[in-house]
Amino acid sequence: MASTFVHGRNVAANGIRQHVLRFGGSSDGRAARDAVVVVPGITSPAVTWGFVGERLGRHFDTWVLDVRGRGLSSASDQLDYSLQAQIDDVLALTGALGLQRYALVGHSMGARIVAGAAAAQPPGLGRVVLVDPPVSGPGRRPYPAQYAWYGDSIAAAARGCDRETMRRFCPTWTDEQLDLRAEWLHTCDPRAVRTSFDGFHGDDFHRLLPQIRVPALLMTAARGEVVRDDDVREIEALLSAVQHHRVADAGHMIPWDNEEGFYAAFGDFLGHPV
Repeated sequence: MASTFVHGRNVAANGIRQHVLRFGGSSDGRAARDAVVVVPGITSPAVTWGFVGERLGRHFDTWVLDVRGRGLSSASDQLDYSLQAQIDDVLALTGALGLQRYALVGHSMGARIVAGAAAAQPPGLGRVVLVDPPVSGPGRRPYPAQYAWYGDSIAAAARGCDRETMRRFCPTWTDEQLDLRAEWLHTCDPRAVRTSFDGFHGDDFHRLLPQIRVPALLMTAARGEVVRDDDVREIEALLSAVQHHRVADAGHMIPWDNEEGFYAAFGDFLGHPV
């Protein structure tokens, strides 16, 4: 099937350069559907979500974001890497892109970001998808990963490494996935990653949920400890208009572990089957 990639673009929004990849565009009926903005996780530059952008781009005008401090977006030792700054980035980006109607899809850290953006109740937002969001926070159990996993892999990528080095960190990934991570992981600023990781424990994700007024889809992994059954029940109690789907045979990196299961979990939530 032909690629749906349109272009990469740098957007001045919220006082920084925000880099996005566009898939699908507005042709072939996509303009009649909500656009989709994808916000990846803590060490996932936009290019590593390109395969998801390609698929979503078949039916939607799709934008995949380099979160600040990752990929080709702004990074510096003076930049604010807090959750609120990331939320403000997404709100400013959708305005700068001129999106009239759109959905937000966020994975892991990105799920926290899009929850915060949705809680601000911006005009034009039609729905939100939270993919395996970290539920750690003040007074809660810790996030089930150690920072060293991120820090050590970024350091290896910064020195220059190949897929075999990356395989030590991601043993179940394909060669293609490992090659892409080895190539791009060095663009993840350790200061940004450390701040986001600490925010998993210091930021209160759950306080955002009652403020979300649009339909929401919670997608969780059947394997792993990020979102347990009791966490799902708590989220459902706080976010009344939420649907939940557990993806079988998948850990936290759901589209890497079970790509077709990931797409199937959307159903027609975005306005058209994925």
